[in-house]
Amino acid sequence: MSRSACDRRACLRRAVAMGAALLSSRGTWPRAPAAEAGGRAAAPHGPFVDVHTHVGRTWNGDPPLTSEALVRWMDEHHVAKAVVLPLVSPESSSYLNLTEQALAAAARFPDRLVPFCCIDPRTSYVRGRAGLRAMVKEYVDQGAKGFGEHKAGLPIDHPKMRALYEVCDDLHLPVLFHMDEQRGMDQPGLPGLERVLKAFPNVPFIGHGPGFWASISGDVTARDMGGYPKGPVRPGGALDRLFQACPNLWGDLSAGSGAGALARDRRFGQAFLVRRADRLLFGTDYLKPGQDVPQFELLASFDLPPEVRARIERENAAKLLGLKV
Repeated sequence: MSRSACDRRACLRRAVAMGAALLSSRGTWPRAPAAEAGGRAAAPHGPFVDVHTHVGRTWNGDPPLTSEALVRWMDEHHVAKAVVLPLVSPESSSYLNLTEQALAAAARFPDRLVPFCCIDPRTSYVRGRAGLRAMVKEYVDQGAKGFGEHKAGLPIDHPKMRALYEVCDDLHLPVLFHMDEQRGMDQPGLPGLERVLKAFPNVPFIGHGPGFWASISGDVTARDMGGYPKGPVRPGGALDRLFQACPNLWGDLSAGSGAGALARDRRFGQAFLVRRADRLLFGTDYLKPGQDVPQFELLASFDLPPEVRARIERENAAKLLGLKV
């Protein structure tokens, strides 16, 4: 065989290998957890559907996260699909991450990334509810599967917030909201959220943030609504009550707030995961390269029945968002 023929065959083999690697990065996900940086094995279980990530630059001082870097991180952690959430309200982050960015990321990796859309409730628009609905529907027509991260500096049941919930009801969109002492505000006991849940029973509301997860305990204070309380969970928490009374309430386990709610009282956390397994969603709030994410190891550390783990890790999100995993 001539040397030129050998060279052509070697080039062909390299091209096939490169094409396979590209296909893997775009359209598939690894079947087993890869080793993390430094040689430490990723936590077991999965595949995961992560309902809370961001792309772009979020906080000043942090580097931006590209869609390519997000997908690489997903590959390393056995995440099959991830929801990409815009941040459009001035209180939500240092830099705005527009819906167009989430849509563009999902267009780049359509088998891996799931876009949500968001509009600040104080946005100016004409033609009332029909005009606002038309704005949101433009995003839905481009592939948005939900509304959020809804992180505006208004009470959770403010009339302008309710106007958006009406439109999400019209368009059959779940709403992923942030709650703390500055955004999506409520009082201890979550009376505002309860009013919203009962006013819009057909809208799935996915709770996230310090104010939401602090309310797992019955002794939550106004100060706790903006923090990360520690110590035993006391009986009578608003979350268990609302999960029981309102079938349209879901819980996003992302960020320090979601992890802290489970870790602060592991005995309660274990029982809560099992008791509310049908409406808890795995999430991380991954938003910058190299970010520490406790959810993988924390969830793996609980002794959960396989069917409970599967629901939380992926099945609930797949059902809620109509995804194939």
